[in-house]
Amino acid sequence: MELPGVVEIRDAVASGETSAVEQTRSSLDRIERLDGGLNAFTQVFGERAVARAEAVDARLRAGESADAIGPLAGVPVAVKDNLCTEFGRTTCASRMLEGYASPFSATVVERLERAGAVIVGKTNLDEFAMGSSGEHSCFGPTRNPWDPSRVPGGSSSGSAAAVASGMVPVALGSDTGGSIRQPAALTGTVGFKPTYGTVSRWGLVAFGSSLDQVGPIARSVEDAALVYDAISGRDPRDSTCLDRDAAGTFGALDDPLEGLRLAVPTQARDESIEPRVRLIFGMMMRALSERGVEFEEVELPSPDQMLAAYYIVAPAEASSNLARYDGVRYGHRAELADGDGLHELYCKSRTEGFGDEVQRRILLGTHVLRSGYADQYYVRALKMRRLIRSDYDAIFRVMGCDAVLTPTAPGPAFELGSKTDDPMALYLEDVFTVGASLAGLPAASVPAGFVPEGDRQLPVGVQLTGPALGDARLLRVAREVESAAGFAGRVAVTG
Repeated sequence: MELPGVVEIRDAVASGETSAVEQTRSSLDRIERLDGGLNAFTQVFGERAVARAEAVDARLRAGESADAIGPLAGVPVAVKDNLCTEFGRTTCASRMLEGYASPFSATVVERLERAGAVIVGKTNLDEFAMGSSGEHSCFGPTRNPWDPSRVPGGSSSGSAAAVASGMVPVALGSDTGGSIRQPAALTGTVGFKPTYGTVSRWGLVAFGSSLDQVGPIARSVEDAALVYDAISGRDPRDSTCLDRDAAGTFGALDDPLEGLRLAVPTQARDESIEPRVRLIFGMMMRALSERGVEFEEVELPSPDQMLAAYYIVAPAEASSNLARYDGVRYGHRAELADGDGLHELYCKSRTEGFGDEVQRRILLGTHVLRSGYADQYYVRALKMRRLIRSDYDAIFRVMGCDAVLTPTAPGPAFELGSKTDDPMALYLEDVFTVGASLAGLPAASVPAGFVPEGDRQLPVGVQLTGPALGDARLLRVAREVESAAGFAGRVAVTG
């Protein structure tokens, strides 16, 4: 099934072929019809969205150009529920923040609306963005539109499911170790994690501050590039945001692409990868080779080393960031029994407010930062992180490769509940995505094909990782991969 994407909707609204209200109501109707079976949204802002769309249409009727309104004029959009909005709630899918109403909106939310987009709702996620399946949410799991008995990936589970099912043409997610790219791969969408610092994190509820990055999930590279341009650029409110103008990736998508060289790590064909994924990956390489792409086999640190470094650095930062939720200053406050003191308040509030996976990562992070253990774990992980960045730099600068090509995930979407009792199995879902996060590099997942599963077809994605600040070139390469695969824009038929 095909539905219009971001660029098509924008152009149709600008030309008067359709209206912003018509597109918004269509999105809201589809949410009402489909979300009961997918659980992609935590909140829907129907009245507010229609009012925003009416304002866009009124400006167009008044003779204002679509360019003046913004590059996303009239486009329905969803945002992950760990991005602060001054409307609705910002819950992070956690009981700790279940009723939290933010007094401000995140920079990326402000920029979406300034670009003319219509925010129709906020999407479900693994609690505090910690998870790779979409099952760790206080609102219940999100389901994969291609097969509702399976996970959509995580942590941007709701954003990916909302786009894959056609409820919205694009949604914002956040990516700490693969939380945009992995669900994109499992739902047949395009997921883009920009270079760290090119998109403001102000108003994004922190998980791992040196890793978190906001980016789009869309049904085409073209749509992802347009939205990335709208949300990127310097922000004085975020000290980690680079002092650079907004990206110009959309306009560069048609630039010539000659002499393309892709690096393929030896790990990309490891026996631990599901055979069907290895088959799709091989077919993708052959299709690109027929287009003149050259491949270079390379060595990167082993997946075990990358995962070990990530699952020390990220939980350490999570432990620090989530310490503020103590039942006194922020978050859920437990009811105390007679005789309970401050210690009991902290313990009960955090036990009731945080789910099992968040508690697990807080404990792990606290352990690796303990006196006597920090050098053994945390400092060694930082050294490995530096080595990973150096190895990527050598691939790009010394070997002259344009991007690193790997599968995005080691397998297609798995059944709900099949890995919840095995945290290590879930952590292994990030085996190909954590490297780009540790190195702060741009990376994109692009649909590469489908594999049969009973009477269903499950999507498989490939990942491209590029050099720092090479976002425009990376998305140009991603569009070439998308063209070779031929699966852009497909929407899961969900009734």
